[in-house]
Amino acid sequence: MAVARLVAMGGLVRELVTEETPSRIAALTEELFQAAGSVSEESERAAEAEPQLPGAVPLSSPPEETQLPCTLGHTAALAQVEEGAVSLWNWAVTKHMGSVVSDEQRAKLRFVACKLVCLCEDGDPPEGTIRRQILMCMKTGKSWIDIGKADLADGFLEIAMSSIEKLYAKLLETDDEANIHVHKADVEKNLFKVLSYQAESAVAQGDFQKAMMCVQRCKDMLMKLPKETCYLSILCYNFGVETYEWKKYEQSSFWLSQSYDIGKMDKKYSVGKEMQAKVLRLLATAYFEWDCSLYLDKALRAISLANQENFHPAGFFLKVKILLKSGASDEDINSAVAEFLHHEMSLDFCLNTAKLLLEHGRESVGLDFLKSVSQQFESSPDFGKIALLHIEFLLQNKRELLAKQKVEDIIIGHYTGKQLLPEALNQLHIILWDRAAKHYEAKSYSEALHWYNYSVSFYTPGQIDQNLAKLQRNMASCYLHLKQVDKAKEAVKEAERCDPNSIFTKFSVYKIAVMEKDTDKAVAAAIEIGKLAEKPSQHEDRLRADENTGTNLLSLAAQIALENEQQVVAIKALEYLSEHLQDCQQLFAALKCLVRLMLSKVMAEDEEKRDEDINSILSYLTLAHRRLAESFTEEKFTGDMRILEAHWFRKVAWNLAVQFRSSPEKMRDFFLLSFKLSQFCPSDKAVLIGQKTCLLMAAAVDLELGRQEVTPSQQAELLTQALQHLQACKEIWKILKLTGDFGEDPTDTLLLLYEFEARSKLNDPTLYNLMESVWEQPQIEDAYPEMEILWLMTRAWNTGILQYTVGKYREAEQWCGLGMRFLNHLGSLKKSYENHMIGLYSEVLDKLDRAKGFVPNEE
Repeated sequence: MAVARLVAMGGLVRELVTEETPSRIAALTEELFQAAGSVSEESERAAEAEPQLPGAVPLSSPPEETQLPCTLGHTAALAQVEEGAVSLWNWAVTKHMGSVVSDEQRAKLRFVACKLVCLCEDGDPPEGTIRRQILMCMKTGKSWIDIGKADLADGFLEIAMSSIEKLYAKLLETDDEANIHVHKADVEKNLFKVLSYQAESAVAQGDFQKAMMCVQRCKDMLMKLPKETCYLSILCYNFGVETYEWKKYEQSSFWLSQSYDIGKMDKKYSVGKEMQAKVLRLLATAYFEWDCSLYLDKALRAISLANQENFHPAGFFLKVKILLKSGASDEDINSAVAEFLHHEMSLDFCLNTAKLLLEHGRESVGLDFLKSVSQQFESSPDFGKIALLHIEFLLQNKRELLAKQKVEDIIIGHYTGKQLLPEALNQLHIILWDRAAKHYEAKSYSEALHWYNYSVSFYTPGQIDQNLAKLQRNMASCYLHLKQVDKAKEAVKEAERCDPNSIFTKFSVYKIAVMEKDTDKAVAAAIEIGKLAEKPSQHEDRLRADENTGTNLLSLAAQIALENEQQVVAIKALEYLSEHLQDCQQLFAALKCLVRLMLSKVMAEDEEKRDEDINSILSYLTLAHRRLAESFTEEKFTGDMRILEAHWFRKVAWNLAVQFRSSPEKMRDFFLLSFKLSQFCPSDKAVLIGQKTCLLMAAAVDLELGRQEVTPSQQAELLTQALQHLQACKEIWKILKLTGDFGEDPTDTLLLLYEFEARSKLNDPTLYNLMESVWEQPQIEDAYPEMEILWLMTRAWNTGILQYTVGKYREAEQWCGLGMRFLNHLGSLKKSYENHMIGLYSEVLDKLDRAKGFVPNEE
């Protein structure tokens, strides 16, 4: 190894030990660690490539480097590196104690220091150097083990073992008989430590055989090192814990047995009875979980020994578990329980034991034990816990009558000075409510009320409590099922007193109003539920009243109203529900129901009362369109689902547009909604025809409304809207004409006439560009309004005369000719204009012919 490399590392070491910045310390630590690893690998390769003289240390350089002679300067440099390595070691110890470096950084720094010291070692180091190397290698190996990198520890532990052998050989050469025994004892202690560390490393790496061998060697050394008995016993216990956690029960039982045996070897240096009992309890548990049927005797023997060493509740509990698992007789279990009763145990532990016995079907033993516990803890303030366990057991075993007697005894005690503690009382309420809920689910409403009344018994008159409000609401539900409406109203009134702003209380009010067919009150309650649904954080029970509570209650409210034929109430509940539903499928189901309900309501109403309800239907369809547009981000709502819903709502909008043709504005709005909804559907021929018709009808309505007595600004707005609809319709019509023959379809003519009318009335400068298309249209009937034809005829004729006066003869002839074509479409008014216009048109044509004679021919 080139001295230069070591010297360079020495420079990094000196920089590190003067550094204070944590980030720089971390960087230098990593750099040194990588460098030390690289130097070590080069040294090992050089050692393999070049044979060494006996006893020589592999300090040769890599093949590509020139080996430096071992000069005085060379030795001084190595000594300086070695000194720096020792300083690094001490610095790492100090900084780790001050929490400047982490456990892993300390392990890396020890690795570096240890490697440098080893590489600087000469062929025959003195005894002190060897001792230092042993210490550094042992602690470096232990550091790697402690941070979970046991594989990195093995090399250092092997160096430590080799150095121990080297030290022992040196000691044998000395003539100092007085100190040799002391030194040998130190060597043996180090050897014991290295072997124990090697055992730790082996266990961590799953090498059971090596670990077992190392521990056996340590065990053999205990005669000379009796003080290490406690350490080795605890080490084996830790091995037992680790392997137990890994579910390696066979290995765990071996290590725990070793721990117990080692703990008995020297009473003076033993771990103590408490620790021995702890070892035996875990050993019994390992046998129990390994294979209780196969190792039952060993498990029982281990737990019996544990209880003899030091009695502990956990030991007794485990013994009962093992006996129950093994199918022991009641007599054997009674014997174990009797042994337990001679010791002082906490009430909770006694209750857990009784519960264990009862859960395993040992009713006789369990109840007898519970009776003994009752006598033992009769004066305890926690006495109620015993009664609760007894009640729970009776209910689980369908002994409801006996359970009721126990509850009634507690109620009597509550009013005679023997109240339960708050925690126990709360637990009793839970038991009572749970039993009532089971009867409610089974539709045994009278029995459910019986259990709820038990719970009511513990509240004082006039007490305000949210739990009491819940209780009264639950009772009201039972009364309603029993058709006892007056009692239900009393219970709800009490709930309102305790918790008037609860969404659940409002729902109870709602149910009663629906049952009594009080529409106004039911609608008011539905509105209150809807408002409270917007404020979930204000609900009294956030665990129950989550973000879906409001929608769930509104959905249920609508269902109840429909079941009771209360359409108006159902509509109100569904309206609020549709505002809050996030799930698309549920929303569209609610909207469909709303549309159907409102349609049936509209059909039964006078025309004067329909407007508001028709507007409501428009709002439902508008919401459906908005949510269809938003549904693209919802994964559960597939494209096929979206298409199906869009078809349903577009057809409804179409049918409503046709149905309400007596109201042009409503008709237009429904046609436009049908068009918008159809945009979520595949563009097949039928859908395209529907879209074209919707837009054409919407444009026609806007034109019609514009012909009525409206303000100029209103007319301009209507005509502009019409042009927008016509433009969209043109685009669809272009696509549609590619799908088949539409020779008899008047759409082209209608589009031109509608656009001509709109642009004419808007005084659009582009009107002239449109005239050519109108001129090319064939003569067809489209039932256009006669007054509009008259207006268009007049506009075209006047425009032609205007063009004539300014010398634009060709344009004048076209506009006048268009006016004559409009004349042919007049009905009763035709005779009033025909003679005059024909005569004038002949005169215009004659003048045009003469005028053309003076116009130069164009080349």
